[in-house]
Amino acid sequence: MLRISQAGYDLIRRQAELDYPNEGCGILLGNMTSGCRTVGSTFRVDNTHPQPLRHYSIDPKQVIAAQKLARSQGMDIIGFYHSHPDHPAQYSETDLAEAYWLDCSYVITSVEQGKASQTRSFFPSGFEDEKVFTEEEIEIEVS
Repeated sequence: MLRISQAGYDLIRRQAELDYPNEGCGILLGNMTSGCRTVGSTFRVDNTHPQPLRHYSIDPKQVIAAQKLARSQGMDIIGFYHSHPDHPAQYSETDLAEAYWLDCSYVITSVEQGKASQTRSFFPSGFEDEKVFTEEEIEIEVS
């Protein structure tokens, strides 16, 4: 399960709208306890993919910066998020193939005509050709 505050959830969806028509992306920082990843903060990154309308890529330097920030706050990288402009919040074959962080959540927000619609989270298991995504529950904490 992925647990996130209402403010964090809204921030991810708003970023997806702001990055439209390109895919937006970012990193989730937080902690893992009892099989639940709890988001403490989000780390917005630039989409560095040469075809940002249908793909995303995160510069490794930004991943390192996020990891340093997380450690300084007693957290870890617990997931990644990106948007699917005018496509469902369903992972693609590319999303699955490039899910290299196996203990992380992968959050996808569908953005239809500039407006965030559905947000879903997936968790990878297995290795290489046997890797699969399983949808996981998103629990939104209301303060």
